[in-house]
Parts: sequence; structure tokens; C-alpha cells
Amino acid sequence: MSLRDQLKADVSAAMRSGETLRRDTLRMALSALALVEKELKRDATDDEVLGVIVKAVKTRKESVDAYIAANRADLAESESAEIAILSTYMPEQLSDADVDALVAEAISATGANSAKEMGKVMGWLGPKTKGRVDGKVLSGKVTAALAARG
Repeated sequence: MSLRDQLKADVSAAMRSGETLRRDTLRMALSALALVEKELKRDATDDEVLGVIVKAVKTRKESVDAYIAANRADLAESESAEIAILSTYMPEQLSDADVDALVAEAISATGANSAKEMGKVMGWLGPKTKGRVDGKVLSGKVTAALAARG
């Protein structure tokens, strides 16, 4: 079953069980997916669906930070609950040690020696880390590793 079909099935299950937060969160994800599919003019692949989910989680994490800064713990808690629901559709997150190992492997595979070659390293890492590590964390580790070499 594709990730898209799984989302639709889970919306139906949430409706039957009366889980309004889960239902509404998944509906928002499906709505964002529909916009992407309309732009693509075709059904989205599982990778594209995952991209929509990752973007939704990232947006909600930014909202949590903003709500905490604004002293709105109630709204931050609601966004955190939505993050927990959406995170179940994402692949397992990589540990720091795994990310460090992948960064070292990418640098040796691409032969990068300076920060100018960061794009090469990030391009190599992209498909291997999609949805499994935050992009800011990854670029920070690549920058640090390249700085240590050059």
C-alpha cells in the first residue's frame, strides 16, 4: 500500500474511532498533498508524499518554537500532538553517530576538501537522508567536517 493510500485509510479509521485530532491532522496533510499533485498533474510518488509530510512536520516545529516564545503553551502542545501524529509516517530518524558516519562517507566518496564543495557532499547525502534527519543539522555537520579538513 502506498503512503498516500495509507493516509487515506488512516483518515477513515480516525473518523470511525472518533479521533478528531488525528483525522484533522491527516486531512491537512492530504490537502497539502492534493495541492502538490495538482501542480505535478499526476499522483505523487511515495517520496513526494514523504516530502509533504516532512514539510508539514518542519512547519509545525517552527510553530511550536513561535508559540513557546509567545508564551502560548496550549497552542504549542496542540502543534506537538500533530507532529507526533505525522511523525508516524516518517522513516526512523538517524542517530548523531549515523549522520556523522554518512557525512564522512560522503566526503570521501565525493573527494570534497573545502567548504566550496559542500554542494557536492549535500547532493550525495540527499537521497540517503531524506526525511531521516533535519536539513539544518545535516548541513551543520557537513560544514564542520569540511572545515576540519580544510
